[in-house]
Amino acid sequence: MVRDSSLPVEEKPIKFGTDGWRGVIAADFTYERVEKVAPAAARVLAEVYGEAAQSQTIIVGYDRRFMAEEFARTAAEALLEAGFEVLLSQTYAPTPAFSWAANDRKALGAIVITASHNPAPYLGLKVKGSFGGSVPPEVTKKIEARLREASEEGSQALSGQALTGGGHGGTAPTRYMTGHGSQKRAAGALQTFNVWPSYCAMLANKVDLDSIREAIRSEEVTVFADVMHGAGSGGLGEILGLPVREINGDRDPLFDGGAPEPLPRYLSKLFRSLRTYQRQKSSGISVGFVFDGDADRIAAVDSQGNFLSSQILIPILIEHLSQTRGLTGEIVKTVSGSDLIPAIAALYNLPLFETPIGYKYIADRMLEQQVLIGGEESGGIGYGTHVPERDALLSALYVLEAIVKSGRDLSQLYARLQEKTGYTFVYDRIDLPLSSMEVRERLLSRLQNSPPTEIAGQEVVDCLTVDGYKFRLGDRSWLLIRFSGTEPVLRLYCEAPTFERVRTILAWAKNWANS
Repeated sequence: MVRDSSLPVEEKPIKFGTDGWRGVIAADFTYERVEKVAPAAARVLAEVYGEAAQSQTIIVGYDRRFMAEEFARTAAEALLEAGFEVLLSQTYAPTPAFSWAANDRKALGAIVITASHNPAPYLGLKVKGSFGGSVPPEVTKKIEARLREASEEGSQALSGQALTGGGHGGTAPTRYMTGHGSQKRAAGALQTFNVWPSYCAMLANKVDLDSIREAIRSEEVTVFADVMHGAGSGGLGEILGLPVREINGDRDPLFDGGAPEPLPRYLSKLFRSLRTYQRQKSSGISVGFVFDGDADRIAAVDSQGNFLSSQILIPILIEHLSQTRGLTGEIVKTVSGSDLIPAIAALYNLPLFETPIGYKYIADRMLEQQVLIGGEESGGIGYGTHVPERDALLSALYVLEAIVKSGRDLSQLYARLQEKTGYTFVYDRIDLPLSSMEVRERLLSRLQNSPPTEIAGQEVVDCLTVDGYKFRLGDRSWLLIRFSGTEPVLRLYCEAPTFERVRTILAWAKNWANS
């Protein structure tokens, strides 16, 4: 039987994960779907934040992924037709720059075309509120509900046309009229802007820039930055007003065959550059910063070429902000955060709050409480001195300031914190690709119905299910098993007394999943 082409094609539902909606370009993430999602998101932003905002403006930004600027223009044009005022970025920029601009310009919010750290085939759309951060889950649920309603109405209309012959000589289905490149009449003029100058000036004012510049000029500190071909390219040098040894600064939508995620396996160029430079230089401190694809996540590499995740950077930043800068407030961590974070909070008598994984939960807490710092294991760190948004460039500036003010390398700062707290555990994480979403559901069912009572020879003493399944073991180690919200991937997180113990527990988890 030949299918009637006038009937609607069943599509995968649009779902928002931990930060935005993402999909494979041309399969899930299409011009047609962006044309639907952008106005739906803007209408929900107007309902939720309309009274607080002072305009009907939506800021539209994008990163350096394949065709990101074309998708951003499609979103902007759809928003104009829906009756919103639009400010479209003239160029790529970090996602936190657009979040900050939404708050600074008192807009309804921002829509950013980015897939953050995901591999090259993906693109996505993040929704930011007028307050300058990721919208909470209840807002994304409203966007999904609005899209479902529109889809059901469209399906009924198309089915009616097929039954009554409406596809011949009548009005064409909307999806054939509003594809990319069609002649659409805009509701108003499309305005553009460049967020970089004001964003960089704002960040520069948050640190002692003169001291940092002097340390760099005198070669007491040398700065490398691996921007992973992403939207942070040029940013650190622009803020500092000095040359930075930037790596992977060109645009490469294939990301050297990897992914723009601040993980050691993608950083061979940075490791090599730092070690080569350090062999040639007898004194001074070197630091390498790593920014993900849209520059909201950070990691670092010290003078000896050791990788430092945010599990290490967050404790260093807590000490710097509270003890050197004299700031105070609550420490917010996600369930996957290191146990060193509560140890540092207790050391300096700072309140602690724990959330599920996803920076939007931290942002929500930052709107309710005075927060000193909020951070997640994957590299997202935000501050009470800024909008409630993770920001890799601001994190790099604060880390640089900590190095300059202390005169110590990052690993030295970390070792001192371990000594002060008596906490010397080691952390690692692996991502295990799954063959399908069906496998994901089977593993989830096993965790729900028959969770392990013993892991790698240690009794499970507690299981936390705030987000995923976090098993605390008898030797004070912990293992977190959690599924990606955007890909068929199982994420395995572990902290234990030694590297060997971490490897043993993660190997057990891999065997459990593969069995």
